[in-house]
Amino acid sequence: MYSIGLDISKATIDIYIPINNLNHKIDNNSKSVKSFYSKLKKLYKNDIENIVFVFEPTGSYSNLLKKFCSENSIKCFIVNPKKSINFAKAVGQRNKSDIQDAVMLSKMIVTALEEEIKVPSINDVTEELHELIAYYKFLLKQRTQNKNHLEAISVKNPTSIISKTIKQEIKSLSLKIDKIINEMKSILKKDKKLYEAFTNISTIQGVGDISAIVLLHHFIKYPNTNQKEIVSLAGLDPISKSSGTSIQSKAKISKAGSKLCRSTLFMAVMVAVRFNDELKEYYEQLKNRGKHTTVCQIAVMRKIIIIAHSLYKNNEQYSAEKYNKFAA
Repeated sequence: MYSIGLDISKATIDIYIPINNLNHKIDNNSKSVKSFYSKLKKLYKNDIENIVFVFEPTGSYSNLLKKFCSENSIKCFIVNPKKSINFAKAVGQRNKSDIQDAVMLSKMIVTALEEEIKVPSINDVTEELHELIAYYKFLLKQRTQNKNHLEAISVKNPTSIISKTIKQEIKSLSLKIDKIINEMKSILKKDKKLYEAFTNISTIQGVGDISAIVLLHHFIKYPNTNQKEIVSLAGLDPISKSSGTSIQSKAKISKAGSKLCRSTLFMAVMVAVRFNDELKEYYEQLKNRGKHTTVCQIAVMRKIIIIAHSLYKNNEQYSAEKYNKFAA
């Protein structure tokens, strides 16, 4: 087995080829990827079927390579980003560059389980969901920017023509966002398994349509993860700094993960702590122990993502009885 490390960015792909210790850089487009694979065939000849592409999922940037591998039956090891960070620390990689990352990814083949090395499958529904989620994030960002701008100018002249124009823009963006959410639900209905997973996650009282969609997308994006890793990839893992007696900072969340996941989970928490008896009780227990409100909310966010991940993995619906048994 020959592992080819590929560090993917928006415009380029840095590549490490173990044979002859070669470093290579290509443009991130179909023509360049196809030309590169032709060169690999000449290098590896009869062993070409034994190569494995090792890379991290970088959203839309890695989709082209993933699709190419699927169409050409190229085996891949798609690396969990958190694992690659930990692996880099373990092997003592302190310097960071695109080519060094490619070399490190190539070495990560030793961590791969047998079932993790496979030809990627392309699900049209999943790919369409990725695109809609990206557009949803873009619309949310635009609406937030408009709201911030409106707040800034409203102090000076709330009835100005600019204020009215921005309000109309916010209303238009909100309508587009609602339309995208409905479109994502319609897309999911095309895939029985995905729609069933969406429905299962939605059975958690407090988790609405968009929260369930975002969580499902998060789980699809990182399929080979455990509970600790899926929480970490949402940026909800606690971190703290301590050294001797001089440095003792309070624990806080890393935020080194999906911002969209955190923001939608926060909205879900607002509802869950009011209407979900089990999560409400958990929240109140933390409050009674003197925990700050924000700390309690983050704890419930973690609880929701862990429960949702379990429902997704086990194809189950939320059960208060099972939750209480699990929490005991």
